[in-house]
Amino acid sequence: MKRLRWQILVVAVTLVVVALLLLSQQPVSVITLPEAAPGGIYTEALIGSMGRLNPMLDWNNSADRDINRLIFSSLIKFDSRGLPIPDLAESWGTSADGMLYNFSLRQNAVWHDGTPVTSDDVLFTIELIKSNASLFPQDIKDLWSQIEVRRLDDKTFQFKLPEPFAPFLDYATFGILPKHVLESVAIDQLASIDFNLNPIGSGPYKFDRLLTNGGQITGVVLVANENYYLAPPFVEQVVFRFYPTASSALDAYEQGEVLGISHLTNDILQSALEEPSLSVYSSRLPQMGIVFLNLNNPSVSFLQNEKLRKALLLGMNRNVIVSHILKGQAIIADGPILPGSWAFYDEIEKFPYDPESAIQILKDEGFVFAAGSDVRSKDGQQLVFTLVHPDDEIHTRIAQSIQADWAIIGVRINLQSVTYDSLVNDFLTPRSYEAVLADINMSRTPDPDPYLFWHQAEATGGQNYSQWDSRPASEFLETARTSADFADRARLYRNFQVIFAKEMPSLPLYYPVYSYGVDVQVQGVQVPPLYDVSDRLALINQWYLVTRRALEEATAVPETTQP
Repeated sequence: MKRLRWQILVVAVTLVVVALLLLSQQPVSVITLPEAAPGGIYTEALIGSMGRLNPMLDWNNSADRDINRLIFSSLIKFDSRGLPIPDLAESWGTSADGMLYNFSLRQNAVWHDGTPVTSDDVLFTIELIKSNASLFPQDIKDLWSQIEVRRLDDKTFQFKLPEPFAPFLDYATFGILPKHVLESVAIDQLASIDFNLNPIGSGPYKFDRLLTNGGQITGVVLVANENYYLAPPFVEQVVFRFYPTASSALDAYEQGEVLGISHLTNDILQSALEEPSLSVYSSRLPQMGIVFLNLNNPSVSFLQNEKLRKALLLGMNRNVIVSHILKGQAIIADGPILPGSWAFYDEIEKFPYDPESAIQILKDEGFVFAAGSDVRSKDGQQLVFTLVHPDDEIHTRIAQSIQADWAIIGVRINLQSVTYDSLVNDFLTPRSYEAVLADINMSRTPDPDPYLFWHQAEATGGQNYSQWDSRPASEFLETARTSADFADRARLYRNFQVIFAKEMPSLPLYYPVYSYGVDVQVQGVQVPPLYDVSDRLALINQWYLVTRRALEEATAVPETTQP
């Protein structure tokens, strides 16, 4: 019996030791991680209608450009800061004088029909751009007409510029067309060929078929390009459906017809935000609302006073304009270069709404109230001038808001509403204005070069509508326009922005915001800065609908001590 009790005790002690050892071990944890996998169909509502799926003909049709963005490739594209990165061109180099650009195409780039992409396709496309068949603006055609294009071999070619021009890479983003498919087409027939309804490109998606109803094109189906020269997209099929209005596009989403809406306009934005399964993405547009001041109009010579111009900016409640009139779909602007750009300098002096400081500046500059007047004056000249503005509802409300703000600080403006064409042709271009509320459009120009709007040489006949005459600012713009070094250009543009904020030749108001919606089941969506509205699809290769589960077993081994 004693021996048995001893054996039982040994067994019990052993079990306790084993139990303690087991308890000291960390439990095995199983972590389930979502991992993107090929598959799924993404359907997006495009507002508008299809014209022709040809990058030579889509300049004025944003719906076409959205689709072409996925079908066709360009030589280069731009990253989130507006810096050029490779696309169809694997690499490029620039000569020291900034006049020669040598490009090399990717060796594995092929058209959707399997034919290799070559230098001949690039040269062929450039000839089409210059022709009357393309819808490219005349200034782009003129630029390419001045550039000498030389084929070096099947995969390399050279551009020779007549003079250094750093923003040139903006012009290398055209969609490239297949020469072997289109070389037999007469130029005057380009707009009517079958290719425009059944295109062949080299982009991440291939054209599959059109969707029609009653003889009308209602959508386009694209499929993933398995031979894409970069990592192929995860989403296997992208379907674009056309809707006449943003409201009808939202209805389609609510009915389960689409997973995305290309543009959430202000009239549907609030309803879209209330949709629990719709993620709303916003990014600033390449535009700027601005009040141009005519600095060379003797009838308003007081506008030449830079301190008075600052007082006008301080006395303008741009928060109200952005939050109430634009319903939050804008960002307050402090300077002429877009935020997010590699050239943007955030440390410039800013002028938030401060009517008391504005009033003090005006007093210090000698602008006071005459007896019985509600308008400040100096040397018998009242602070009264006319603000011309577009006649649409939004711009009218903005002009009225500015008018009320400036009345508080003793400045009276009279409002004159005109069509936008008249505003440009009858007031800005001939410089026959005192102040103008307008929009600067920088679409499809990721390079931040502000030369056209602020250089001295553009004051007569160009787009320097304020006629700002600053030699230091102009010198910075000249040098930045010819330097191929981005660090050097960033420094030059920083100096330019400091001078702009100091002199404030015109009054920046806001950068508009573009919003679009994508269902929550679509993952991997990112918001890139927009230089064109089609840029919202720039990272679609990273979107995914299907995931595979990866299991990770993590076992922590307890530390042991040496005896």
